[in-house]
Amino acid sequence: MDDSRIEKIELFKVPPRWLFLKVTTKSGIVGWGEPVVEGKADTVAACVKELEQYVIGRNANDIEDIWQILYRGGFYRGGPILMSAISGIDQALWDIKGKFLNVPVFELLGGAVRHKMKMYCWIGGDNPDVVLEQAHEKVKAGYQAVKMNATGGMQWVSSLKDIKTVALNIKLLREEFGYDLDIGLDFHGRVHKPMVKKLIDELAPYEPMFIEEPVLSENNDALKHIYPYTNIPIATGERMFSRWDFKEILHQGVVDIIQPDLSHAGGISEVRRIATMAEAYDVTIAPHCPLGPISLASALHIDFVSANAIIQESSLGIHYNQGYDILDYVLNPEIFDVKDGHIDLFKKPGLGVEINEEKLLEGQKVGHNWANPIWRNEDGNFSEW
Repeated sequence: MDDSRIEKIELFKVPPRWLFLKVTTKSGIVGWGEPVVEGKADTVAACVKELEQYVIGRNANDIEDIWQILYRGGFYRGGPILMSAISGIDQALWDIKGKFLNVPVFELLGGAVRHKMKMYCWIGGDNPDVVLEQAHEKVKAGYQAVKMNATGGMQWVSSLKDIKTVALNIKLLREEFGYDLDIGLDFHGRVHKPMVKKLIDELAPYEPMFIEEPVLSENNDALKHIYPYTNIPIATGERMFSRWDFKEILHQGVVDIIQPDLSHAGGISEVRRIATMAEAYDVTIAPHCPLGPISLASALHIDFVSANAIIQESSLGIHYNQGYDILDYVLNPEIFDVKDGHIDLFKKPGLGVEINEEKLLEGQKVGHNWANPIWRNEDGNFSEW
């Protein structure tokens, strides 16, 4: 008889900037999760340790009850640390349940609505030469869509010279690829409200696929002024952590694409609920994923079952992944193969990603101490990264 009680939780802090979680049941079924906030891996690891008391000894199949206890049981709720810790545990429990029942996770979520998912990846935005070179690399690798930062560091009100340079990279891509390449632009919360409309004016002629995080999520009220100003789809949500964080912008109708992160927004359980809530507002979902293979696999299972999922981010080859990349920790890298811009529906049970524990232990010895760079404007004032 299978014993699905959770026996052990292990954490692995590995380069480039990731934290992996391994949950093992008494019968030996293993599930993998990725609970991390970029730059706060140790803090999230400590939170996972605090949550163990609610998890060890529980039946791993009781995913929803465990989620509710982890979210509500500590009195204080939400935020990046707690929700990222919950996310990794939740991912691992879905992985276990899929393996226990011998089906992919998307089957447990209601079954697939598509047989493949459109993908995009990052290209550097440092200078025009890099943009063109990397875009050609990604197209050659099978992608039909890319994303890049729209700006570098910006003043609260920047000079006209800085504003005029913003559109150069997307202009070059349009001239090179026409409309055969979809191009997303990430404002990354670097731009403050006084600058957004002017930047949109510069970018609009080149018709980006979307504008991401035009303002910081704590300034989402500014979207009421930005949204009616442009016909470019507005995307946001990577720094929002639960359905309650998304509720107001959906109700206000000031967003077209939401981007919850499977390692930050409560895992598979909560992002599935967020996606369904967004569908009721005719809003699409494009999960944020600058992290590792477990987070990406989790996001794809949400995409496979969500009618309103439109495109999926991958960090494969992103500039953070120096020395170690997504496929380095994976025994079956073929599941992430991009063909004609898409990844095919997974077939293996659970999350479908097989982790190379030998490589994981090697990476754990290296570890990491990744932290956001600190940027400053010319006058010495802090600039959003």
